[in-house]
Amino acid sequence: MSDTEGKTAIEAISENVVETRFEDFDDDTLDLAKKRIIDVLGCVIGGADAPGNAALLDLLREWGGKTESTIFVRGGKAPAQNVAMLNAIMARSYDFEVMSYVIDGQVFPSHHAATLVPTALALGEAQKVSGRELLTAMLVGDDVAARVQAASAEHPIGLGWDGCGTLSHLGAAATAGRLLKLDAHRMRHAFGIVLNLIAAAIQSIWDGATTFKLGQGTAARHGIFAAELAARGWTGVEDALQSRFGYFFLYAKGCKDPSILTRDLGKKYYGEAYFKPYPCGMPNHIAINCALELVRKHDISTDDIAEVILTVPPGTLQRSYYAKPFVIREFPHGDAIFSYPYTVATALLRKSVGLPNFTEEAILDPRASELTARTKMIEPASASERWAITLQVKMKDGREFTESGLLNRDWTQKPAPLKQVTDKFWHQVDFSQTVSRKNAARLLEMLQDLEDIDDVSRIVRLMVA
Repeated sequence: MSDTEGKTAIEAISENVVETRFEDFDDDTLDLAKKRIIDVLGCVIGGADAPGNAALLDLLREWGGKTESTIFVRGGKAPAQNVAMLNAIMARSYDFEVMSYVIDGQVFPSHHAATLVPTALALGEAQKVSGRELLTAMLVGDDVAARVQAASAEHPIGLGWDGCGTLSHLGAAATAGRLLKLDAHRMRHAFGIVLNLIAAAIQSIWDGATTFKLGQGTAARHGIFAAELAARGWTGVEDALQSRFGYFFLYAKGCKDPSILTRDLGKKYYGEAYFKPYPCGMPNHIAINCALELVRKHDISTDDIAEVILTVPPGTLQRSYYAKPFVIREFPHGDAIFSYPYTVATALLRKSVGLPNFTEEAILDPRASELTARTKMIEPASASERWAITLQVKMKDGREFTESGLLNRDWTQKPAPLKQVTDKFWHQVDFSQTVSRKNAARLLEMLQDLEDIDDVSRIVRLMVA
């Protein structure tokens, strides 16, 4: 990485994207990156047949076009842009993919990997790159998205934007630009071009719409498109980040700490590290842990429950889509995965939480609906911990059980064990019943030694049912 002195942040970042070498990464960074790839590919397999995906697959096949990249699980080839979009949407479908990272001790909720892994593999297959180059391209994209988010005065969600379809655009443009071998000047223009393509409304989650996962995919598609345009001489906004109407103005309410953009640039590469244990939004995980702990400790039959009371953090009832009334609409899956009442009910009812809890059959189970109807949410005037949750279950015979929980922060101090990541991978393979266990086992072996793979097409072939 060249010296950042005298350069704007976008110039320094663009140079770092194109000049980073595989040898610049330490072992911990590479180990975590490979775990992210395993996790996201598992989520692609698990989410392949999620509601809405078959319609998008049909549309892509109707579009046709250049056969350069492989559609995961279902097979066939299409233009890299379109394949990256579909594969990213499959990865996002159950909201199960790895997320969040830590900078300066602060946790930043994010969903970048579900875009960047499919982007890197779709374009990497088309370009016949090695495992080393794939990892490098993915890691520079991770780092760009993370630095921009950490430097932002506010998360896009506070302004009505979905971070999955905003920040991930910048990361995807970096990953694609690296794989297309742009120089620093054209990489800067790729960022400027992709700024004009960013969009993803958080209202999709409030409405439980299929479009909750669309931005994850369009970020992949647009990142490749922007890099391809830049390669052909298109120009974009000169400073995509800090210009008068750049990213920070439009999507972040300003830049609170510009130093984060270039501090240790080329020496430290940030990436997501929270490997989700449950296929739903992260705030739900605290409530689920409470519910599972109660059923572990006590002999609870949901038929005998009189009332469930969930105490949520102050302000949640007004500000959070997790606390909206649970109503099943046109896309039940979108209603369920972002709902405190449903995720608590399904945990108490089934005494475990995994992909089977979020099938349409499980969501429409009358027993789950009856229990959510007996669930109410309250909030205290104040709380010592932002994400504190208390779950109280009142039984018809007068017994009461209570459990409290906080956001899990173990992952911020020590990396997730490989077994945790691979167990989750196998859960999705077994749920999906598409990719064979033989191919899945071979895929895991290859991903753990990804830096030794000469052509990533060898990995892609194993991702087809």
